Amino acid sequence: MTPISASLIIVSRHRPAALMRALAGVAQMDHPSFEVIVVADPAGIAAATTTARSLALPLKLAEYDHPNISVARNIGLGLASAPVVAFLDDDAVPEPTWLSRLTAPFADPNVTAAGGYVLGRSGLAWQWRAMWVDGDGFDHPFTPPNTTSLHANTPTHAIKTQGTNCAFRRDALLKIGGFDPGFTFYLEDADVNLRLAAHGGLTAIVPSAVVHHGFAPSAQRRKDRVPADLTQIGHSLARFTAQHGQSQNAPPQNALALHIAGQRARLIRHMVSGALEPGDVARLMAGLQNGIAQPQTHAPPNTPLAPTSSKFTPLPNTGPRSGCLFFGTSAQRQSLTDAAQAARAKGQIVTLIILSRGLHPHTHRFTDQGYWVQSGGRFGQSFRTGPRFVGQPVAQRHAAEAARLAQFRPVGP
Repeated sequence: MTPISASLIIVSRHRPAALMRALAGVAQMDHPSFEVIVVADPAGIAAATTTARSLALPLKLAEYDHPNISVARNIGLGLASAPVVAFLDDDAVPEPTWLSRLTAPFADPNVTAAGGYVLGRSGLAWQWRAMWVDGDGFDHPFTPPNTTSLHANTPTHAIKTQGTNCAFRRDALLKIGGFDPGFTFYLEDADVNLRLAAHGGLTAIVPSAVVHHGFAPSAQRRKDRVPADLTQIGHSLARFTAQHGQSQNAPPQNALALHIAGQRARLIRHMVSGALEPGDVARLMAGLQNGIAQPQTHAPPNTPLAPTSSKFTPLPNTGPRSGCLFFGTSAQRQSLTDAAQAARAKGQIVTLIILSRGLHPHTHRFTDQGYWVQSGGRFGQSFRTGPRFVGQPVAQRHAAEAARLAQFRPVGP
């Protein structure tokens, strides 16, 4: 099957180091025909330019330095030339096979959207899998098949694609006016999913299209995922429930009240864990209410966006390539690192699995040197909310991890 050309859009704001790492990971993907569009603040554009020069990447760049992810994505959409547009966050790194797998379902002309799975910092625990969203903005997890599956949608029941791992048929996204600028942050993806559903089409869930997401700190959240400000979330909640609220079941105000209660419960959990003080809870809830009370200055999209006249600019040398996996203990770290760097110098995709004694928590990261490292203690914590001591020896968990990696990254002898 001939791969479908794609335009990959990365939006970044005030996180240049994360953006450079994401771009280095993107350069290792095996999709043979895709372009990369970066929409970022001046520092991000400078970082992307540096990366483009060092890796010989012909990037499309657009400067935008305002806290509105929907506007930034629409700018990227305006530069996209391929029939499929994919989106990746700047604090995420894709598996080398990600884009090929995510775009494959678009060979079916009825598919208008696709979403993959997201791994967290441990590399062993899923951060996002499959959910559908209702007209009140609530997520509903479910278990689809382990292989790619296609799902029909309605304006009040649609598969929710996660913003850091999603793709759309470009013409379908242009037809609905792109992303709604009224959603500066939060629920912009759910809004697009429901508006697309009103025009028909299928959404593909692609479990093998995997992205690693690290939740870099921002104005909205800390590195530990604790909220720093809820104003924009409140603004988005008010907009979403007013536009999509299932009034046939309950007034939109009821859905909004449930969301407010859910946000407060989340803050209380953080307070109980010691991550927030009582005064922080009061301050954050006040921000949420301020956001809800802010006037909605953007009208919902009601006219199609014009198609692009931008030339398709694919990255060179991005097809399939060989890879290798090195497995050892922390005592062998230096020799494993040397082997990884030598393999990277030959252009291979490299993964290290390094074990240590004790209870060190597990992490999975893409290094600045361009290879993947999974590390942790033999009985270390694998899940963010799990026990600090894990009874199953990590060698068994890593054997399963090595088998999983063989599906998503090239692994040689």
